[in-house]
Amino acid sequence: MRFAFWRRTKDKAESGDAASPGSAVAAAPSKSERIKAAAREPVFSKALTEQPIITRTKPRQPPIAPPTNGDIDLRLIGRAMARKKHLIIAPTLLALVVSLAIVNLITPRYKSEARILIDGRENTFLRPTGERDEQRNAIDPEAVTSQVQLLLSRDLALDVIKKNKLAERPEFDPVLQGINPLKSLLALVGIGRDPFSMTPEERVLDAYYERLSAYAVDKSRVMVIEFQSRDPDLAARVANSIADNYLVLQQNARQAQARAAGQWLSGEIDSLRKKVAEAESKAEDFRSKSSLFIGTNNTSLSNQQLGELNTQLGNARALKSDAESKARLIKEMLQGGRPIEASEVLNSDVMRRLSEQRVTLRTQLAEQSSTLLDNHPRIKELKAQLNDLDRQLRDEAMKLSRSFESDARIASGRVENLTASLEQLKKQASSTNGQDVQLRALEREAKAQRDLLESYLAKYREATTRESIDQAPADGRIISRAIVSNTPAYPKKLPIVLIATLATLMLSAGAIATGELLRMTQPRDAETAASEPAFAPAAPFAAATVATPASPPAPVFAASERITEQAAGTDQIEALAQRLRSEGNAARKVAVLGTGDTDNVTAAALTLARRLAGEAKVVLVDLSESSAMLKSASADPVAPGLAELMQGEASFGQVITRDRSTALHLVSAGRPGFDRALLQSPRLILALDALLRVYDHVLLDAGTAADLPAELLTAQAQAVVVPAPTMPADARAKMAEQLAAVGFSKVAMVTALVRPSSTAVPGEHTVAA
Repeated sequence: MRFAFWRRTKDKAESGDAASPGSAVAAAPSKSERIKAAAREPVFSKALTEQPIITRTKPRQPPIAPPTNGDIDLRLIGRAMARKKHLIIAPTLLALVVSLAIVNLITPRYKSEARILIDGRENTFLRPTGERDEQRNAIDPEAVTSQVQLLLSRDLALDVIKKNKLAERPEFDPVLQGINPLKSLLALVGIGRDPFSMTPEERVLDAYYERLSAYAVDKSRVMVIEFQSRDPDLAARVANSIADNYLVLQQNARQAQARAAGQWLSGEIDSLRKKVAEAESKAEDFRSKSSLFIGTNNTSLSNQQLGELNTQLGNARALKSDAESKARLIKEMLQGGRPIEASEVLNSDVMRRLSEQRVTLRTQLAEQSSTLLDNHPRIKELKAQLNDLDRQLRDEAMKLSRSFESDARIASGRVENLTASLEQLKKQASSTNGQDVQLRALEREAKAQRDLLESYLAKYREATTRESIDQAPADGRIISRAIVSNTPAYPKKLPIVLIATLATLMLSAGAIATGELLRMTQPRDAETAASEPAFAPAAPFAAATVATPASPPAPVFAASERITEQAAGTDQIEALAQRLRSEGNAARKVAVLGTGDTDNVTAAALTLARRLAGEAKVVLVDLSESSAMLKSASADPVAPGLAELMQGEASFGQVITRDRSTALHLVSAGRPGFDRALLQSPRLILALDALLRVYDHVLLDAGTAADLPAELLTAQAQAVVVPAPTMPADARAKMAEQLAAVGFSKVAMVTALVRPSSTAVPGEHTVAA
């Protein structure tokens, strides 16, 4: 099924020219002729109505007057403001004078500033030995912020107030100034607090904190103290007092901390002393009961005895081995007949004496042998004496060998005795190992308690020493003291006067401009617009000649009638937009179609879409035969459209563009020269369904819907019809019934002329709102 609301005729060119935005005066057939023509043809026939031939007239420029269609003329606003300049200048001058008087009547306040650096400094000689430098210098931004809150503490404020006697000054205690009727009235209505219902301390603290400002300088460890007062000397004095009291407060806190630590350590030390005494007593009692006495070098007696016996055993074994070796060596020498050359034999006195005699005899034997023969008695005597000495030497060596063997046997007996004693001590030591373990555990416990006691005693001595220091070091130091200021910090006269004067100037000018805008944009009917002289044109428009001689003379519309018709169309579009918003999901798809000029249909669709886009996500899809108006409204006129989307040459992100003046999204039918048969593709319905899932409203500019499938337009959609001006009322009603019958859920008629506000009409004065 295809819709055919009207057919093209040879007169379409003239019809298009008449319906274009540039025409200011239109000529149409008479009402009786339009009724007769509509009665002869059905609404949904292939040729519903013939468009009239509309001639174009050349308008003459009228004088500048407020347009009745709601457009804005800035020149009229400027003239209205110039005409009512006294209403702008007078309040501005009054605000200037009043602000000058007020700033001069206000009692000025003077501000002084002191600065404190948080450096965590401390005397090296007063620093605890266990602290490291990096631990003392670790100051984070949170620590600086905490020190700022200490500056704002109530205790510090009370000390400063008491030191500077602020409670005796009327500036800080409003009660001393007497009753203030304005403050009392505000307190009655719940705005503010009544000073008489507050305690003196609360009143002074409120005034104190109102004038005090403390903050930390960004990316530093510097704190700023600012204080304001009517007395500049008092402002400087209070700022310095806050800084000094802050340092004193830190010093007192350190001393109090040291005092509390000393008191706690004193109690702990008394308790630890008792524990140490008990632990040491237990260790000594266990040692006496188990006979685990301590010898030299802090070793147990049993271990010491084991060591001594082991040493003696080694010595005895060495002596035995040495004696046996000497005895064996002497025997071997004697048995072999070799001379005895052992050191033990040679060192003997008898052996030394016999050896000397033998040497003497051999000397005599040698002397006598040179003169006497071997058988001489003297020679024989000497040889006999020499043999006797050799026998004596061997006998003495044998005695030494037997002596060494006796020493070896004695050493062997000592070794055996020492071995037996060592084995006995080993058995005794093995039986006392368990008791030794228990003793060591008791000694460790006593040592641990003793070490803890000694550490507490050292800390107690440090704490008592730090407590006794009169000026304990603080974490900060004053790097800039407050000085007396001669320049008032409040009020800032020049900025206040300028702001008050400029604000009054802008408010008065804005009020006049707003009133003029409201008057200009007020809707007017045709009779009112025609009856007001300021809105009437200077001269009527002259009718041009008609191109077709057979055409009847066309009536000439005045400019006021054209403007009134456009205002009525705007009102209809606004009402229609409100209804579509209220219906929600039921009005997500809207088809705009018509029986007249397609430009009128496009203008109605664009205006309706822009109204809806103010509060929702809206896209306007161009399905008409002529899309010049939508392309001019698009931010990208050369963007691809539905035809390229159906061919797969473009994506959704490429075919969707934005409106130049609103948040509306636009989708064109295609680039110039595209094949409209592509709009009959079933894929187009799928594309529209995809848009419906993304946007709140999807508007279809169907034009006359001459070649579009019915299911594309009617599926879950409402219809907005822009009929031709020549269509009578009964034909419009019948057309609405037929549209509802073919599948549209609702049908709305836009009977008046609609033109988007951003489209200017040649020959007329228009200003975009």
